Amino acid sequence: MRRGRSRPAGAALAALLLPLLPLTACDRPAAPAGPAAAAGDPVPDGDQAGDRAGGPGRPLPPVVDHVRTTDRVVFLTYDDGAERDPALAGLIRERRLPVTLFLTDTVAGPAYGDLARLRSVGAGLQNHTLDHRFLRGLPYAGQRAEICGQQTKLTSRFGVRARLLRPPHGTYDTTTLRAAADCGITALVLWRAALDADGGLTYTRGEHRLHPGDIIAVDPDHPAATHMTARTERLLKTIEEQGLRVARMEDYL
Repeated sequence: MRRGRSRPAGAALAALLLPLLPLTACDRPAAPAGPAAAAGDPVPDGDQAGDRAGGPGRPLPPVVDHVRTTDRVVFLTYDDGAERDPALAGLIRERRLPVTLFLTDTVAGPAYGDLARLRSVGAGLQNHTLDHRFLRGLPYAGQRAEICGQQTKLTSRFGVRARLLRPPHGTYDTTTLRAAADCGITALVLWRAALDADGGLTYTRGEHRLHPGDIIAVDPDHPAATHMTARTERLLKTIEEQGLRVARMEDYL
């Protein structure tokens, strides 16, 4: 996801819609959303002509798993549960890691104090909905409540107005895009690479190696996962060995 850093213009980002099939343990979709696309590819038609905007004159947000950039950077994202490893905050602080955390209120709510500490050492906080429900297929009102409701929570808890959304389970539809736009979301963030339970990387598409602009998801909830900090350290070594570094995703999206 927490998404790509030459930096894309807003108009180019608005041209992105790329339904994907993510494959991580915590957010595996129920069914494929469609073929992947790269940043700058044409936007597919919405379900109906009137679905191409979230409101009067409001464009749909792009959906990204990778951001086109010539900078040799990748983006490190975590979903709910990252705060459960107390050593992670120390690693983020020590390495000055610009990670992005996607938060669900019903999961992260009890740990908002810990998350505030992660934010204080450089973590970005973004939207993962109120209740982690499958959004695809829900009516507009339900999807808007999930997304806007978490926007309100993040603002009241941290003073943050999130711009990025990771849809639960990696699934969404055109209604999700409309609701997200109406809640102030400017991009839906998926991932091209995921850190698995053993600390290795799996890929949703393309060559099985990291490329500049890739968004990496770390699954914090896998029951067989090794220590999150240890897995992150192993990932950082892989990133460095490939001549890349971690950059702040919010600076590129």
